Amino acid sequence: MGLISLLWGIVAMIWMVVALIPLLGWGNWLLIPFAAVGAIIAAIGILFTSPGNRGRAKTGLVLNGIVIIVGIVRLGIGGGVI
Repeated sequence: MGLISLLWGIVAMIWMVVALIPLLGWGNWLLIPFAAVGAIIAAIGILFTSPGNRGRAKTGLVLNGIVIIVGIVRLGIGGGVI
């Protein structure tokens, strides 16, 4: 689960960088739910993994959290469209 959430977070980060380009901000509408699913996978990974092996799941949770926050801020700045 940790590896899946980490890879999910990396894909979401790449998608976030693309969505930061002007006139591609609409991509954040799809990005936020995508990253939310990655955060849920990471939370499940943290829940069911032994304490010594939670590093990848925690990293995936942080990456997906950052993507969600940046996506929300970007939608707020662009008025939800731009």
